[in-house]
Parts: sequence; C-alpha cells; structure tokens
Amino acid sequence: MSRMDAPPAPLSQDVLARLAEVIESRKGGDPQTSYVARLFHKGTDAILKKVGEEATETVMAAKDGDRRKIVYEVADLWFHSMVALAQFGLKPSDVLAELQRREGLSGLEEFAARTARERPESGA
Repeated sequence: MSRMDAPPAPLSQDVLARLAEVIESRKGGDPQTSYVARLFHKGTDAILKKVGEEATETVMAAKDGDRRKIVYEVADLWFHSMVALAQFGLKPSDVLAELQRREGLSGLEEFAARTARERPESGA
C-alpha cells in the first residue's frame, strides 16, 4: 500500500510536533539541498519576509473566497511561522500553551489585559 493509499493519520498537535522536529533537524542542513536549511542560512530577515508573504497570500485567498486555496495558503503560513518559531528557539507547543491560557477568556478581556501589561508605568 502506498502512502497515497494509506488512510490519513489522525489530525492532532502531533502533526505540528513532527513537523517542528523536521524543521529543527534542517537548521544545520545543506542550503543547496533543503529549502528550510536555505531559509535558516539566509537568516531571520528572510524567514520573516516569507511569513509576511504567506500572510498576504492568505488574505488574498480569503478575499477570493476559495476555500481550497485558503487552506493551502494557511498551511504555507503555518509552515513558515513554524520556521520562524524555530529560529527563535520556540516550538508549536509554546503557541498551543498560550492558546490554552486564553481559552475561555473573552477576546475583549484578553486584549484589555494585554494592553494593560504593555502600557508603560506612569511616573512615580
């Protein structure tokens, strides 16, 4: 049975963890043979530029309303975001923990708390 004929694996955070491991393993790879190694070799600016490009393409796909293309572009955005996370020594589990922390909070409450934390202390 080929990979194409096999039943799909269950979707879970395990997919993100496995992908993160592959991305991490490419950090010291050959930029001539690995796209991810090439991104790491080019550095943070190149990685962040790709995240920005993929975010723009996601917005454009959403504006077109093409569901298949939206999924495709979001997958590219997530992938490049994971490369950015790896560049800074972070993992998908760090993002999932933050999402879990926010679970059950009103978006307005979370935004107000974040805004309060980010405001500089008034002079004393």
